[in-house]
Amino acid sequence: MQITRRELILISSIGGLAGCIDQSEKRLQGGKSFDRESIYFLVAGSLLTSMERGLKNEVQIPLRIEAHGSVSIAQMVKAGLKNPDIISVSDPILFEGVIKPKWHVEFATNQMVIAYNKDTDAGKLIADSGLKKWYEPILEYDMKIGRTDPDLDPLGYRTLFLLDLSEQYYEEANLKEKILSKSLVLPEIELMSYFEIGGVDVAIVYKNMAVERGYDYVELPSEINLGSPEKVDEWYSKTEYKLQTGEKITGDVIKYASTIWTEKTDSEVIDVFQNHISGGYLLESGFVLPERYPRILGDIPKKIERAITS
Repeated sequence: MQITRRELILISSIGGLAGCIDQSEKRLQGGKSFDRESIYFLVAGSLLTSMERGLKNEVQIPLRIEAHGSVSIAQMVKAGLKNPDIISVSDPILFEGVIKPKWHVEFATNQMVIAYNKDTDAGKLIADSGLKKWYEPILEYDMKIGRTDPDLDPLGYRTLFLLDLSEQYYEEANLKEKILSKSLVLPEIELMSYFEIGGVDVAIVYKNMAVERGYDYVELPSEINLGSPEKVDEWYSKTEYKLQTGEKITGDVIKYASTIWTEKTDSEVIDVFQNHISGGYLLESGFVLPERYPRILGDIPKKIERAITS
């Protein structure tokens, strides 16, 4: 059956109207109309789960969340390969030394732990070893420990810091070398999934990464867990790592930082940013929000500062 020209025009008009309605529906969340379809986040891998489960439920506008190791994020943004609305990294030194935004906000802290599965033979050995001897079963038995690449994300070089500090704290010569010889290097966003399927027996991770997936973990002494500000001068700052790009990283307490990268700082971006850096969803995932946070560094625009501090 042939379609007349008039019928073709009518069909096209209906199709166009349907497309407009579809776009309108996408822009309406809870009866509110938005000027943009979504807000694009580029975030540290350790933030992904908490943001997907938590932040997305706290804001009305759709979020597009992309996660990588924070070092990779800084390098991609610097090279112009990514242009997000908001960037959040797990070490503010990457803002200060690599991409250098005019301002950023420190908004959460964390600590290093040793994650294990209590239902496995390896996990039972770790659980029975106690706080002071967590590394002994790893060295004594045929265990594989998961870690991440220090040249791609801060979790990787913080793992090296932890092992450096452990040698001093436990007075155990060559502990770092022994642990690394039994380790498997994995991407940050894949480490816990690989751990879950038994690809590694234990994993050196941030506390939130174990909490979010319901796994047990060894709570490490404050001298080595990179979670206690009072231990920075005497302990953490004695370690360092040089990235392949040349930046030297000195041991410090774990900090997360964020900035609005887009020049279009409309109210929707600012509202989502404010929710991101102060949301209770972070506490539920095992992060720590110190009383002095959020902490603003640099020349922040007044309208953003007012939204954060109000």
